Amino acid sequence: MGSETHKPNLNSPLLIQTREENNEEKKQKGGSIIITKEEESSEKIVGEVKKQLWLAGPLVFVNVLQFSLQLVSVMFVGHLGQLSLASASIATSFASVSGFSFLMGMGGALDTLCGQSYGAKQYRMLGIHMQRAMFVLLLVSVPLAFIWANTGRILIAVGQDQEISIEAGVYARYLIPSIFAYGLLQCQVRFLQAQSIVFPMMITSAITALLHILVCWVLVFKTGLGSRGAAVANAISYWINTLLLALYIKLSASCKRTWTGFSTEGFQDVSNFVRLAIPSAIMTCLEIWSFEMMVLLSGLLPNPKLETSVLSISLNTSSVVFMISSGVGATISTRVSNELGASNPQAARLAVKVVLCIIITQGILIGSIMILIRNLWGYAYSSDEEVVSYVAVMLPINAVSSLLEAIQCVLSGTIRGCGRQIVGAFINLGAYYLVGIPSAIVFAFVLHVGGKGLWLGIMCALAVQVVSLLIFTLRTDWEQEAKQAADRVYDAEIPVNVVLCH
Repeated sequence: MGSETHKPNLNSPLLIQTREENNEEKKQKGGSIIITKEEESSEKIVGEVKKQLWLAGPLVFVNVLQFSLQLVSVMFVGHLGQLSLASASIATSFASVSGFSFLMGMGGALDTLCGQSYGAKQYRMLGIHMQRAMFVLLLVSVPLAFIWANTGRILIAVGQDQEISIEAGVYARYLIPSIFAYGLLQCQVRFLQAQSIVFPMMITSAITALLHILVCWVLVFKTGLGSRGAAVANAISYWINTLLLALYIKLSASCKRTWTGFSTEGFQDVSNFVRLAIPSAIMTCLEIWSFEMMVLLSGLLPNPKLETSVLSISLNTSSVVFMISSGVGATISTRVSNELGASNPQAARLAVKVVLCIIITQGILIGSIMILIRNLWGYAYSSDEEVVSYVAVMLPINAVSSLLEAIQCVLSGTIRGCGRQIVGAFINLGAYYLVGIPSAIVFAFVLHVGGKGLWLGIMCALAVQVVSLLIFTLRTDWEQEAKQAADRVYDAEIPVNVVLCH
C-alpha cells in the first residue's frame, strides 16, 4: 500500500485511519493495518453522535431564546390588565399563524439548498441562495404586513369580542416592523446552520434576549406606550438580532468563503428557491395551524373557560418541549444535506439512525419527567384547583404526544435535508386535516370526551404523520438522493459574476 491518499467516493470504501499507537504496533510486527467492521462502525457512530450533539445543543438554546421574545412581551403586557393581556395574546397568536410560521416554513428551503451546497464545497453558492431567500421573503412580507394591519377587522369578522379585537389590531400594527426582520433572520440562521456555525447564533440570541427584557420594561412602563410598547420591543429585538448576525457574517473569517457580497446573481433563478420554499411553508403551516385550531374548538366546549385555559397550558408546555425537538430536527437536516451534497449517502443514512436513537431517548426522558410532575405543573399557571386537577389528567397525554412530536421533528428534518418538502406537505395535509382534526371533533363533540378528546385527535394526527414519514425514510434510496443532490447543486451553480457590493 503506497503513501498516496485516495479520496473516498461512491464506488470505493472509506479508508479508515487507525489510532497512531495501533499503527505503530502493527508496523513493528510487520503486519498490515487492519480495522474490523465492528471497530469501524463503532467509530463512525461515536463520531456522528458527537457531531449531532455539538450542533443540537446550541440550536436548542437559540430556539428557546428566540421563542422567549414574544413570551416575555406578553408577560409584561399581562401586568397592564386583562384586556391588554387578552388582546396581546390573540394578536401574537394571529401573527404566528398568519406570518411568522409562513416565513419560517419558507426559510426551510435553505436547509436543502445551503446544506447540500456546503457539503459539495460550492461555498459561494450559500451566499447566493441566502440572497435569493432574503429577496423572496421580503417580498412575501409586504402582503403579510397588510394582513396584520387589518387584524382587528379580521378578528371581528370571525366573531371575536369587539373590544379585544380592536386592541389586538393595534398591537398587531405595531408588530409589523418585526415581520421584515424575522424573514431576514430566518435566512441568516439557515445560512450559518448549514455551515455548522452555531455558537455565534447562540451568543447573539442571548444578547438579544437580555436586551429585550430591558427594552420591553422601558417601552411598556416608562414611555406611556403600554401594550404597544411590547410590540415595538419585539420589532426592535428582532432587528437587533438580525443586525448582529449580519455583522458577524460580514466580518467573520468563518464566512469568508460563503459570503462574497451582494450580487445580481441573487436575483437570478429565484424560481429554484420558490419551488422548495412553497411546499416547505405549506409543510410547516399545516401543522402549526392545526394546533391553533384546537384552541378555537375548545371555546365551543361546555365550560369553555376551563377547557380553553387547560388546552392553552398544554399547548404552552408542548411548545417549550418542541423547541428542544426542533433544534434536533435542524441538526439532522444539516447533517443529511451536508452528507448528500458531499456524495456520502451511507453517512447520511447513519446520521438518521443516530438521531432517531437520540430523539427517542430524549422523548422518553422528558415524557417521564412530565408524568412525574403532573400533579404540580398546574400550579405554575394557576391556583385554581379545578385547573390544576385537569392539567394533571392532560399531562400524561401530553407526554405521549411530545414523544411523537419529537420523532416527527427529526423525520421532517430528514425530509428537508433531502429536498423532499413536497412529500412532507402532502403527509401533513393528510395527517392533520383528514385524520387529526376530524378525530378531534368526534372525540370532543360526539363522544363528549371534552378537551382530552381534542388532544387525542392531535395524537392521532401525530401517529399518522410519524408512521408515514418513517415509511418514506425507510424506503429512501440514499444513493439516488445523493445523485439528486449533486444535480441540484451543480444545476444551481452560476459562473462568477460581477459583485456589486462587499
